[in-house]
Amino acid sequence: MKINKIAVSLIAAGLMASPLAQATNGYFSHGYGIKAKGMAGAGIAFAQDSLAAATNPAGMVNVGDRIDLGLEWFKPTRGSDIVGNICGPGCSLDGSYKGNGKSNFFIPEFGYNKMMDPDTSLGVSVFGNGGMNTEYGTSPFSAFGGSSPAGVNLEQLFIAPTWAKKVNSDNSVGVSLNLAYQRFAATGLEPFSPMSSDATKLTNNGTDTSTGYGLRLGWTGQVSPAVTLGATYQTKTKMGEFKKYAGLYAEQGGFDIPANFGVGIAVEANPDTTVAFDIQRIQYGDIKSIANTNTAGGPLGANDGAGFGWQDMTVYKLGVNHAYSADLTVRAGFSTTKQPIPESQTFFNILAPGVVENHMTLGATWTVDGDSEVSLAYMHAFKKTVNGAGSIAPSQGGGEANINMYEDSLGIA
Repeated sequence: MKINKIAVSLIAAGLMASPLAQATNGYFSHGYGIKAKGMAGAGIAFAQDSLAAATNPAGMVNVGDRIDLGLEWFKPTRGSDIVGNICGPGCSLDGSYKGNGKSNFFIPEFGYNKMMDPDTSLGVSVFGNGGMNTEYGTSPFSAFGGSSPAGVNLEQLFIAPTWAKKVNSDNSVGVSLNLAYQRFAATGLEPFSPMSSDATKLTNNGTDTSTGYGLRLGWTGQVSPAVTLGATYQTKTKMGEFKKYAGLYAEQGGFDIPANFGVGIAVEANPDTTVAFDIQRIQYGDIKSIANTNTAGGPLGANDGAGFGWQDMTVYKLGVNHAYSADLTVRAGFSTTKQPIPESQTFFNILAPGVVENHMTLGATWTVDGDSEVSLAYMHAFKKTVNGAGSIAPSQGGGEANINMYEDSLGIA
């Protein structure tokens, strides 16, 4: 393929991938690449396509020359219930609220990998790192003067040029330069103006954008004929500030993307079946705008301003890949974690109820001819509810904000 065609494809995929929104492991995707998504995201030690760099860049040297194009339909269902609130005479926030003003999202992905020699590859992966969207047609904050619709929209895009190298017959290393782009908008947050360092930059300011960069490093090693190990680390991605929302996020609109790391193992149970298991750690606690609690030491937007109170997450992913025949491979997976939002932090997280914990996945690949294939993946994230004991302050009328979410997705590549 000519270089200009590759460049056009990359730019088109990047532009397409920007209007995404998802929330699975916190706000990170449960996996990257349709094949890995069919295995609950397990892939640190088991690369399958040119989206492998999003999980472990070392895997790219093991997938050969490839171009991958994919599209995922994603449907999150999110809501909240407020009970026991009395904000004044005849005033209460009590009720059930649905945050599904936008409920269907289409998330493209693109990957390209080229073997420069038998031991070296260069490639690029374009993918959505994660996101969060809520849109409440009836604002949960309306009794406090909040306008409708109320909600937030966070979108993140990564373009990851990748170099990978086989250092010997058993070990590979790789590095990706993660070029990140994100967009954010918030509406209906007027009741939080007294808590803001700059109420003019809190809500209803349209869409703001920021860019940044970081690195992902990776290693894979075949320790026996049947066992491969892998490890990967992604640095914190330092992003520019959301200046239109400097009165909402800590550090005057700061919203860096957290570091994450993981280890994995892939075991060839027999010539047709591979079992992969990953452990991933996401360091939400290092990002002030995400991790600061709603009782942090400053107003919204300040250096130590209030945030969403999210904690670090550890995710466990188990996937199975089975070659049913020469033309058909089937997959299944399950992942589990402890969601990141404490019970005391649910009121503000009505806007970002990323609480699902358990994912079940299925997938398959059909070989169309010697050089082409079609893959499918389905995911269901089981409903999780977090009851917010003491989550609404007495000054706001007390009571509990209970948040919930479940999700479904279907992808083709």
